[in-house]
Amino acid sequence: MASINPEDIQAALAKVEDPEIHRPITDLGMVKSVDIDGGVVKVAIFLTVSGCPMKDTITQRITIAVGSVRGVSEVQVELDVMNDEQRKKLRSTLQGGREEKEIVFTQPGNRTHVYAITSGKGGVGKSSVTVNLAVAMAAAGHTVGIVDADIYGHSIPGLLGITTAPTVVEGMIMPSEAYGVRAISMLPFKPGGSSQPVAFRGPMLHRALQQFLSDVWWGDLDVLLLDLPPGTGDIAMSTAQLLPSASLVVVTTPQAAAADVAVRAGMLAEQLKQNVTGVIENMSGFPCPHCGEPIDLFGVGGGARVAEQLSAGLGTSVPLMGRVPFDPRLRIGGDAGQPLVLADPDAPAAAMLIDMAARLAGKPRGLVGQSLGLTPAVR
Repeated sequence: MASINPEDIQAALAKVEDPEIHRPITDLGMVKSVDIDGGVVKVAIFLTVSGCPMKDTITQRITIAVGSVRGVSEVQVELDVMNDEQRKKLRSTLQGGREEKEIVFTQPGNRTHVYAITSGKGGVGKSSVTVNLAVAMAAAGHTVGIVDADIYGHSIPGLLGITTAPTVVEGMIMPSEAYGVRAISMLPFKPGGSSQPVAFRGPMLHRALQQFLSDVWWGDLDVLLLDLPPGTGDIAMSTAQLLPSASLVVVTTPQAAAADVAVRAGMLAEQLKQNVTGVIENMSGFPCPHCGEPIDLFGVGGGARVAEQLSAGLGTSVPLMGRVPFDPRLRIGGDAGQPLVLADPDAPAAAMLIDMAARLAGKPRGLVGQSLGLTPAVR
């Protein structure tokens, strides 16, 4: 049997990515030791925490990668746990020298598209739209994150089918992930589970949102979506304060009552110096499955009305980005944690969401809220 080249083993390990951080385990200081005895290779690995939910995935990836090296007949993986100093070093590596409590999305040069998905009232499908947009973006190859900013009415984990809690490393939160989308929510931080209410006043809501933005390791995101609570309350104002570069996307239904309230949510941008990217009309008309005649369950024209009134009120062009046809499978997929854009991408509702996701992910960033690194000349 040919002898095993240690450099080949290191090269194989360098191709193994941590499933949460998406970087090679060799770069993260996770390889403790490698011992070669004939055709048997023993790899000792440092886990970030003892209860790491991804330890089986890491073991499997190492076994496959090292087992493919010429001459290897058996791979043995031994798991250990990082000490406090190693975890601090890992946090420093991931933060790239950034100070704790800083929000990476506000730093000079950050190119993440940040969209705050808002609505005037609840029940318009805002969270379902947010999740399907995010999953469609991830499926197209973008790195995407969702902040479940609806602290009271959080629903993102369920819509994504997330059941595992985030991993915490030296105070740094590693977000859970599903369908390539990283997500953070209040749900896993409630000991009482989903039914436990969140009794926060304004300052605590602001602090919770700030922690989701500063204490979570998001990595290098192409797009960050915030699922805001309906209306113009504390979280909407905190979002503008913490993320001045965020643009609003307003979700409404065709119904006049929903549209009128959605206009108020969009008009808040004038006071908070935000940009409104566009309006999405959800639950629009659809053809009858029997006769083909259009059925308008929730009326007609709400999205266009919101776009027109916001354009006039803000003095800028706010487009109607699209009308998502009513489709019960959006709700069914949400209940099952299986977004429609993946379950049936050819469905009219899914196709519209995929089209809007592509436009949002590829939209050029403006300069609102960005530091240009310029100092006024003194004369």
